[in-house]
Amino acid sequence: MKILALGASNSKNSINKKLAAYATTFFENAEINIIDLNDFEMPLFSVDKENMSGHPKEAHDFLTAVSNADLLILSMAEHNGSYTVAFKNVLDWASRINGKVFQEKPMLLLSTSTGARGGKSVLEAAKTRFPFHAARIIDTFSLPEFNKNFSESDGIITPELKQTFFDVIQKVKTYMSET
Repeated sequence: MKILALGASNSKNSINKKLAAYATTFFENAEINIIDLNDFEMPLFSVDKENMSGHPKEAHDFLTAVSNADLLILSMAEHNGSYTVAFKNVLDWASRINGKVFQEKPMLLLSTSTGARGGKSVLEAAKTRFPFHAARIIDTFSLPEFNKNFSESDGIITPELKQTFFDVIQKVKTYMSET
């Protein structure tokens, strides 16, 4: 199985990228591709730029990375209750090439933040919107108060949250083994 994982943030120390990478560790014998959103930086989308220059290579590269995966693990960062500008720009450019950006790939949709809601607003927005871009969301998980509930060495450290996360991972693994 090939897994594509990313945190939907352009922060060099993205906690969402850390959560997505952590999730990949539970898939034994998988080929893991953890991508950095910074590798897909493009001009801010506009129809004028699209008409003048076409579609950036990075948008095509992002769609190729999705195409090569069997499972997507995407952890959403939240800025003012919604997608980060960096992620939204990649989504906007990629969707102009292929409206079905996520290409019917199974997806584990995550979010985390340093706050008590754990990015739940952006998670709900993505959960509602991504199926229109051909995402097959298998399950979701939100980790609140990242700095309190996550350790670089041990992952999720709060027992109740850890169990919920393991249950979500198991659901995704079962789904993947049955397809």
